[in-house]
Order: sequence, then structure tokens, then C-alpha cells
Amino acid sequence: MATLAFFTSSLHPKTLTPKPTSQTLIHLPKSPNFKSLTSIIKPKPLISPPIRSTTTTTTTISDTTTTPQTLKTRLKNGETLYGLFLLSFSPTLAEIAALSGYDFVVVDMEHGPGGIVEALACLHALAAARTPAIIRLPESDPAWAKKALDLGPQGIMFPMIENQKMAKKAVSYCKFPPNGVRGSAHTVVRASDYGIDNGYLSNYEDELLIMCQVESEEGVKKIEEIAMVDGVDCVQMGPLDLSASMGYLWDPGHKKVKEVLRTAEKGVLKTTEKGGGGGAFLSGFAMPHDRPEEMRLRGYHMISGAVDIGLFRSACVEDVKRFKSLLASDEDDEEVDNGKDGDEKYWSE
Repeated sequence: MATLAFFTSSLHPKTLTPKPTSQTLIHLPKSPNFKSLTSIIKPKPLISPPIRSTTTTTTTISDTTTTPQTLKTRLKNGETLYGLFLLSFSPTLAEIAALSGYDFVVVDMEHGPGGIVEALACLHALAAARTPAIIRLPESDPAWAKKALDLGPQGIMFPMIENQKMAKKAVSYCKFPPNGVRGSAHTVVRASDYGIDNGYLSNYEDELLIMCQVESEEGVKKIEEIAMVDGVDCVQMGPLDLSASMGYLWDPGHKKVKEVLRTAEKGVLKTTEKGGGGGAFLSGFAMPHDRPEEMRLRGYHMISGAVDIGLFRSACVEDVKRFKSLLASDEDDEEVDNGKDGDEKYWSE
């Protein structure tokens, strides 16, 4: 076995003195085919991801000081927000999604394989890229809500809410006594910057986005009552489970499913039209038969347009399909011989 010999004389301070050099730095020319991503992805204002006191200030990329805008504030200002669902629990994919410019990322503990520990790693990645996180719980449960909220997401989503009573319980899970039943460890958890944010208790209710998901026929019947519950900020439509509850598991775009979904949408929108500051914003998933732009025109203010696993799957399938089609093409060899690459670029460019 080879051994490494270390000589202490080589570590003497005198040997560390840099030698003068007359060399100059050589700047290599940039490849003509390279195109900077900054020309494609425009920088966005930095938004405070965790729930923190609004007395803190953040710095935008242009070094101007602004008050951080939470998702809740942006919705109240009339913005339409576009996000992604993260099922892989990959911090790398979470960071890529954030840097790509999504307004929010939903860390999905209902259908994704991860739990609280894995969700925390994703929240760290999203926070580094200044993108708000929403956590979807596995079920509407006070223990799950408590652990998720202690991580400090900007939003929390409760699945399968079917009536006013369930919606009120969900809201109570998000608030400390006497306004709710949330267990308190606010002096040491990430949500309060581990107790460093002195304004957390004063501001968390105003800044946390509470979302109730309606995804059954029973829930649609009670959707106006759900949307009017004090503390419910968004009603998230669940088209896949809704279609399954109606007997159309394999056909979420069925005419009858669309009719029920439109009824539900109108019910939610009606609550905000009444004025007085009540009601909830409408949120939902884009589908192949229901594009984001169509949803926005119908009144959706939060739209999730993709799932990370779905995007990666589609990219992989298309990549393999393209390669195999090239192998089968009689013109492939001729194009290689002629050195013609066409307009297609390699995947890493």
C-alpha cells in the first residue's frame, strides 16, 4: 500500500511567502453559442419566505430596501400567482424551481414521499432563493399542522375539506390559544427565527396563508360556507379527486366534472364579491384540458401549473424519444457527416 509522507519543514511560515510573478490573467473568449440564463430569467424582487415580522426589511437585487411582501399581501393587491408542486422532496429541484421564477412552491406531504425532515430541507433551499413555500399536509390534523407550521412556511394547505366545521377546525390548528389550539414552542422553532424574531406572535396570523382544499362533490355543495369561514384565505380546487368522487377517475376533463367545477368556482368567487373583506381567493391546478391562462380569466388568483416529477418525466421521455428517432432516421448519418447541428442545442446549453 502506498503511503504519504508529510514533512513538517514544508509547513514552516517562511515557505508560504508568495513569490512575485509577472504573469497576467488571460481572459478566454466566451463561446459564441453560449447564451446567459440572465437574458431568459429576469430577476424578481426578494420576498421573505418564512413567516416573519413585517418590521424586517429585505433587499432587492437592485439593492433597494423594501418591505417584504407575503403571498397573502400580494393576493390582496390583486396579483395572480403562479406556482409549482414539489413531490420529489429534492432540495435541488426546489432550488431550481425557485430560481426559475415561480411565485411559490408547494411542498406536497400528501402525495410526496417525504415528511417533516425532508420538507425542512426543501424549505431551506427555497428560502435561499427567496421563494415562499406552502406545505400541503397529509391530512387535516392538528399534530401535522403544528409540526408543519413550526417550520415557517408562508402557507399551509389542508386536503379534503368538505364542510364549514372542518374548515373552522383547520383554521384553529393554525392559531395559538385563545384563538385556536396550536401547540406553542414559538421561542425555539424556525417559524420565529428560533425565537430571534420578536414580532412573530404579533404578525403570524396576518401573514400566514391558510388554504382549504375542496375536492369532492360533498365539498362543492358546501363551498360557499367553507370560503366564508373567518381565517380561510384560499379555496384550492382538486380536480382529480373531484372527478374520482363523481365516478370519472380516468376522465377529469369529462363534461359533468367541468360543470361541477364551474359551479364550485362561482361559489368561491361569489364570497369575495359580497364585499366587507370576507370570502376567499380561488386557487387551483392547471390541467391539459384546462390551461393556466383560461383559469386566470375565470377568476383564479393562485394557479399551480406543473409538478416537478411530471416535468422531469416529460423531459426524460422526450429526450429518449428524440434520441431513438435519430437512430432510426436515414438522414442522421448524412447530417453528422456534413457537420450540421441544426437549431437544436445540447441539453446542457
